[in-house]
Amino acid sequence: MAQRQRIVMARCVIVFLWVLWALGAGAAHAGEADLRQAFQKKFPQAVIESVARTPFSGIYEVVFDGQIAYTDEKLSFVFIGTLYDLRGAERRNLTQERGAQLAAQSLEQSQALAVKRVRGNGKRVIYTFEDPNCGYCKRLQQELVKINDVTIYTFLWPILSADSVEKSKAVWCAKDRGKAWDDLMTSGIVPQNDRKCANPIAKNNELAQRFGVRGTPAIYLTDGRQIGGFLEAEKLEQALVSASSK
Repeated sequence: MAQRQRIVMARCVIVFLWVLWALGAGAAHAGEADLRQAFQKKFPQAVIESVARTPFSGIYEVVFDGQIAYTDEKLSFVFIGTLYDLRGAERRNLTQERGAQLAAQSLEQSQALAVKRVRGNGKRVIYTFEDPNCGYCKRLQQELVKINDVTIYTFLWPILSADSVEKSKAVWCAKDRGKAWDDLMTSGIVPQNDRKCANPIAKNNELAQRFGVRGTPAIYLTDGRQIGGFLEAEKLEQALVSASSK
């Protein structure tokens, strides 16, 4: 009888703890939903992407219009800036880390807007923003051909001239975009075709503005980090190895 009572009590404790957890989780989600609603009311033009708790009590993260902001559950303040975690041995820039996460998601979701080239098995991935008339972009092309087993997504971002726009359109409307881009950047061969097609230039511009890209070329890894503008093949390879080891 005593053994049976202990089993029943243990089961009751498990159920009680599960209920407490469920209530807490529900309250957390309710708090985030309420905060989203309140934020939208205060900033009706904002496009809210997410609302989440931070590791700090009472502080929430709100991602809207490509920005990361922080507030409390009562929305008594909003600040856009850098949030550091000083609790560990090393200082962590939580805003930078979150920004990289968001960039990684956006890049992966935007692959259809880029010219894709695959070398070798293509397991590793690089994203670039480039202008067809950019000298350093042409130099970057010479370095990229030295790297194996990589998939390169190039977002056409013609910011230098009207001619850049026309060349970008010609590449995008070519039957083989990857070859057209390679020929243009290595040999100066502009695709000759009469095809007219919708292009992603406007969306690529929005993406570049969202990431704060200031010039071409700009190189990103799959973890959302920008690793520079022009880089030689050796440094690109080092960055890819470092990213794959994380």
